[in-house]
Parts: sequence; structure tokens; C-alpha cells
Amino acid sequence: MTETARRRDDKAAAAGIAALTAAFGNRVVTSQAVREQHGNSLTWIPNQPPDAVVFPQSTADVQQIVRICAQHNLPVIPYGAGTSLEGHINAPFGGVTVDFRDMNKVLAVHAEDLDCVIEPGITRKQLNEYLRDQGLFFPIDPGADASLGGMASTRASGTNAVRYGTMKDNVLSLKAVMPNGEIVTTATRAKKSSSGYDLTRLLIGAEGTLGIITELTLRLQGIPEAIAGGICPFPSVEAACNATIMTIQSGIPVARIELLDEVQIRACNAYSKLTLPEKPMLFVEFHGSEAGVAEQSERFGEIARELGGGPFEWTTKPEERTRLWQARHDVYWAAKSLRPGSQCFATDVCVPISRLAECVTAAQTEARRLDLLTPIAGHVGDGNFHMSLLVNMDDHGEVDRAKELSGKLVELALAMEGTCTGEHGVGQGKQKYLLAEHGAPALAAMAAVKRALDPQNLMNPGKIIALE
Repeated sequence: MTETARRRDDKAAAAGIAALTAAFGNRVVTSQAVREQHGNSLTWIPNQPPDAVVFPQSTADVQQIVRICAQHNLPVIPYGAGTSLEGHINAPFGGVTVDFRDMNKVLAVHAEDLDCVIEPGITRKQLNEYLRDQGLFFPIDPGADASLGGMASTRASGTNAVRYGTMKDNVLSLKAVMPNGEIVTTATRAKKSSSGYDLTRLLIGAEGTLGIITELTLRLQGIPEAIAGGICPFPSVEAACNATIMTIQSGIPVARIELLDEVQIRACNAYSKLTLPEKPMLFVEFHGSEAGVAEQSERFGEIARELGGGPFEWTTKPEERTRLWQARHDVYWAAKSLRPGSQCFATDVCVPISRLAECVTAAQTEARRLDLLTPIAGHVGDGNFHMSLLVNMDDHGEVDRAKELSGKLVELALAMEGTCTGEHGVGQGKQKYLLAEHGAPALAAMAAVKRALDPQNLMNPGKIIALE
């Protein structure tokens, strides 16, 4: 069934929910408040709640839910922590949201192999708290305390991606319930394989449109002997971006290198009670031995000075580093506080690092032309940055200008051989840009995969691919 043919069938929905309730009892919730919570969107799209929310406790539960939903032609929408930004969890055709709140266990840790097996509902902070006593950590850090299943589904990355890669680089294998109700294990714990199609990476980034992830095997890292981090102001965003490029090209193994423009710094000072100079700034971090991080910090400081930046102030004290990175993680709330009563729409693009300065400065020019307040922060070590559009939703002209800026940002990125989203994902919000980025033949191939695996179009319909 295609999306254009899909229509709400209230009778079938009621029968499906009755069957789920018979199977799962009070783990099926239909109250309006809970449904609206699970149909929340941080895009321009209004709330689109499901017909019911189900809380599974095992892969077998998920399998049973999918089979009941398939029997009654009910869409199935997976839900982790609800932190996605492009309408991934909306239910435009109604259906059933599968909330993984209760599937949050660490199933196994293989410290000698540097991997672990987890359920999808556990968050990255919960996992790292569990691993700390074993001297291990999972490095992917998108900022929000997202669930690992959601992070895999959106191919998340974040502040550590410049050194440790993204979710696609750190998932060895996964278990998923497919649209036909079958359980698929995509790979083994081996660190590499040349065996068969790469189903792991097909499902990573699929946003729940091809299957529902119920278990993940993740790569782990040893906690570094020493960590040094600090801040460095620059006279312009361009200088900060060029310092980033020179740092990467010089082979300095930076673990994190984050850009905050002067507007975002002003917001962080107010929200996080900091006293940073209101200039474009890089937050950086180095991992390694004590001698190694000291050398890396000094080399970065030299690069910054060459480009008019500095002073570069760095520290190895955990409490000082934590305070700075907490401020970085709170940029969404800090930005929102700049304009009380406004809605904050965060959007991201990613470009080749050589075009980063050009793209950021062009985006700032467009924001000024459209008279919009848009703090910028970014994981600039891999060319990815975010704009937070602060919008008065009661001002229709301002909403239109914000939408224009969001589209213009994508145009800029694509013109520079970049992508419409570096880490937020497509969902509903960026679906319209895929044709320009990928071309019709690639989109047709994606649609063919979707139809082959999900002929009823049950799995998170209306996201990524618009079937016709």
C-alpha cells in the first residue's frame, strides 16, 4: 500500500488496538496526553499523535506487536527518547508507537573485545555510567541524552565524531524485527566482514522505515589516560573555521572541535553563567597520554595564534572541562532563552571541510538579510554545523522568512557538495530536499528497497521516502 493510497481506517485501528490490549494489557496506553507526547515534533509540522502507545519488554514483544499491526494494517512508529528534530516520531497516518522505555538493559560487555550488547532504550549516559568501572566508554555524543536505538536509527554523530566516527562506524551488529514479523540479526561480533549485503548499515539511518531495532552490538573505547580541553576565541567565524581546517590537515588527533558563534556565546554566558568573551569561539578536546595531550594543545595554540585567535586556555581538570562541555550541550536551551516566547527550530547541514568557512559566513549573511536571530554551533571538525532559528510563531511573515532561511541553508550546502543534514536525519522535515541531493535514480532505488522490505508501508510511513 502506498502513502497516497493509505487512509485511516478507524474500524481496523480499533480492532488492532483491542488485539494489542488483549496481548499486553496496561502496557497499551491510549490517553490523549501520552499520545500527544509521542507525536511531538520540533519542526514546522504540527503534532501528529498515534492511536496508541505500547511499551514492549523484549524482542519477542516487539515481534508480536508488529505481527498484530500488520494483520490490522496499522503503522508502527519506534520511539526512543523523543529527542529527534525532524518529525521522525510523528504519526501522520495514526498507528501504534512502540516506546522502548522498558528495553534499556546492558545484555553483555566483552571488555577484552571492546564491545557490548545492549537493548535500544538505554541512553548513552546510562551506558557510559555502566561502563565506567571497567575503564570503557561509548564515544558517540550527540549532545542530547538520546537512546542508543534512536541514535542508530538516525545515524547520529556529535561532538566526538571527528575522532571516533558516527553511529555507522560504531555498530558492529544489530537485531531487528522486520515488517513481516521476522527477526533478523545483521552480523556477528567480528570487527570486519566481507560476507553478504551490509544489512547493519542499511538499517542504521533508516529511521525505523525498514525495521525496528531491538538489540545492538556496539564498539567501545578505553577511557583515555589523559584528557585536555579548553576554549579559544577568534576575531571572526572565518578565522575559527580556518583554524579547524589547519588543525585537521596538520594531523593533530583532536577528539572534539566545536564552533560557537558570538550570538551563541552570548546565549551560553547568560544561560550557563559563564563569562566568556562574546566572540566566535572553538571548544576543543584532546585524548591520549599526559604528554600527548599537552603537545597537541600547544600545537593547536600555535595554529590559533597564526590566525589571530587566542589566548587558548586549556585544562586537564575534569570539573572545569565538564562545565564547559555542559554549556556546549545546553546550546539549544541557551539559544531559546535569548528570545523568551519564541520557538527554536534547530537545523543542520554538512559540507566538505574546505568549504566550511564559506558556508557558515554565507549562512550568517542570509540570516542578517532576513532579519532573523540565529545562533550557530557546530561539530566543525567534520564540516557539520547547526543554526537555531528563533521564531515568533504568531508572526506569519517571520515564519515564512525562517522557512526561507532553512531552505537557503540547504541550497548553500548542496551547492558546495554537502548534504542537507549531517546528523539530524530526514524524517518529514527534510524529505523535500532528497531529490536535489541524491537524484531521481538514487531515490528510486531507495523506494524499491522500502517496497521490497515493507510492501504494506507499515514501518514509520511518511518519513525519508515519499512513496507514490
